[in-house]
Amino acid sequence: MAFRIKRVYEPASPEDGERILVDRLWPRGLKKAQARIDRWMKEVAPSAALRTWFGHEPERFAEFRRRYAAEMAGNPALAELRKLGRGRVVTLLYGARDPEQNQAAVLLDLLRSAKRK
Repeated sequence: MAFRIKRVYEPASPEDGERILVDRLWPRGLKKAQARIDRWMKEVAPSAALRTWFGHEPERFAEFRRRYAAEMAGNPALAELRKLGRGRVVTLLYGARDPEQNQAAVLLDLLRSAKRK
């Protein structure tokens, strides 16, 4: 299982493998043809309420991480994402500006911690 994350606005590369958008909303100003997205999995994005509450405020990230992990617990779409990553590279794409404090980073940690169990 080789998951990685990348900002959707960065150019696609062959090393990306399968490119999956994990945002609930389509990224601003990005045309679908430009995005080179293989799949859009809104089901693994944070709920609208959680996304709005977080607002990308750095001081809220630890609590966002906890709440988002709780939302993902038992989510069948997360299990589907794990299956997609078996034996191949999957790049989780996100639109947020911060490369470390976003839902894709939390999702990556969740996928990697499940692998260690």
